[in-house]
Amino acid sequence: MDLNRYQNLIKEIYFKKDSKRGLERTFNWLVEEIGELARAIRKKDKDKIHEEFADCLAWLLSVGSILGLDAEKTMEKYNRGCPKCHKTPCSCQEKH
Repeated sequence: MDLNRYQNLIKEIYFKKDSKRGLERTFNWLVEEIGELARAIRKKDKDKIHEEFADCLAWLLSVGSILGLDAEKTMEKYNRGCPKCHKTPCSCQEKH
């Protein structure tokens, strides 16, 4: 399934609820899920990492839907590789 199909699926399941909750509170749920993913990564719990990654993506797609964003269109930013150096893999120097 492509990204837009997942966005539409999540929208079908949750959009009414998420819209009613509002952007700020829905975004807060996304942040909470990211925290849960961070804990799973620290614990190296592969099953939980998989579950929390999916939850993060679902909440991010919900936030995008509330904002009226097309997930695939937003990712066009990366079609030419790194948005800064335009290379794949990125050759930008990280600042330490």
